[in-house]
Amino acid sequence: MKKRKAVFLDRDGTLVVHEDYLSSPDQLKLLPNASRGIRLFQEHGYLVIVVTNQSGIARGFFDEEQLMLIHSKLKAMLKDEGVVIDDWYFCPHHSEGKIDYYRVDCDCRKPKPGMILAAARKYHIDLSQSLMIGDSESDMLAGKNAGCKTMLIKHNQSDDTCITSEIGIDYSVKNLLEAAKIFTLEA
Repeated sequence: MKKRKAVFLDRDGTLVVHEDYLSSPDQLKLLPNASRGIRLFQEHGYLVIVVTNQSGIARGFFDEEQLMLIHSKLKAMLKDEGVVIDDWYFCPHHSEGKIDYYRVDCDCRKPKPGMILAAARKYHIDLSQSLMIGDSESDMLAGKNAGCKTMLIKHNQSDDTCITSEIGIDYSVKNLLEAAKIFTLEA
């Protein structure tokens, strides 16, 4: 079977405006140009898969049912913009969580690559031809740990300047559309 290429997206700060422990669908705000960036990747044959840490579950701020409501609304918002995400992965764990069931040092919490590797197995993804896009060091390390190229979204010039040089990020961009334009032109 032929290997596919994918773009892995963090959720908060990449698709939607970052809110600390976003726990309600009412808090969702799509970032400008996010849907246009997704569409451009898909037009160039990329699977688009969300991989998001959601330690708010382990910390007791919200539960998996609430997260599903948030993701349902986000899916509807994106569909209204003409795009559909191919799959969604989330990590509810945190080693210091207050909910026993989720107090785990797992392989899926970024910067570990577990979510990316699970998607790669499921969809037969060539990780060397794939990309991790996010706005944090843990996103970039997860991508590197999985063997993907990485793109750091910098919402302003002072954001995470040390991350780029310390872990060898492949690209630094302003938003998802800029990421798609750069990567699809090189592909």
